[in-house]
Parts: sequence; C-alpha cells; structure tokens
Amino acid sequence: MAKKIAEKAVESASSPKQVEIKHLRSMKDEAGKDVSVVDWTESKPVDEALSGAEAELATAEAKVTELKADIAEYKKIKG
Repeated sequence: MAKKIAEKAVESASSPKQVEIKHLRSMKDEAGKDVSVVDWTESKPVDEALSGAEAELATAEAKVTELKADIAEYKKIKG
C-alpha cells in the first residue's frame, strides 16, 4: 500500500513535530485510468513514526536474509 507522508502543522512551537500519513489505494476511475484514493489518514509524532519505520525495516531485512537462505537451500537441492 502506498503512503503520502507530510509534516503536519502543530498549534504550538513547544509541541513535538507531527507527521500526517495518508494511506493510499490504487483504483480505476470511470474512464479506466489508475487513480490513488486515500484509504485512511493518521497523525503521529515524527519520532514515533521514525522508530516504527526503523523497526519495520529491521523486520523486513531479517525476512530477506531468511528468504535468501531458503533460496540457497532450494538451489542446492535443484542441482
């Protein structure tokens, strides 16, 4: 799912910076053209968004490492 990330204006300078994340979905319009539709929107502190994205990246990198090992094993069996 695609995302559009932007800084969100905060009411006070002492407030932590916020991000607005629009979760997008691709659809076809009446003419058959691809369009992006906002599925849902969320706002959160930028530090929270950053740490969440870093955690997701670490999980994805671990999965890639695991899959590469699986592929190596399959290739050994294939010959």
